[in-house]
Amino acid sequence: MSSSMPPPQAFLAAADLGTRVVVRYRIEGGLTDALGELAARTDSACTVRTRTSEVVIPLALVVAAKAVPPPPPRRAPRAQPGGGHALP
Repeated sequence: MSSSMPPPQAFLAAADLGTRVVVRYRIEGGLTDALGELAARTDSACTVRTRTSEVVIPLALVVAAKAVPPPPPRRAPRAQPGGGHALP
């Protein structure tokens, strides 16, 4: 069975900056994922801008990467009981 998916490093090298990606990479003790916008890349690393920070990932540690769709819209806040008025 042949795969048409490029190696993850090749995908990251070709992806447009600003593309929403998920990157799985090795850390001490296992693997972790970074989900966010591809913010920068060099010959040896890529930067993913997540909700909380920018994560610089050495390409040698990347085991998988792909583009992902935009996040779903955020839900509206729930109405408070009693008509939405807070108690004094």
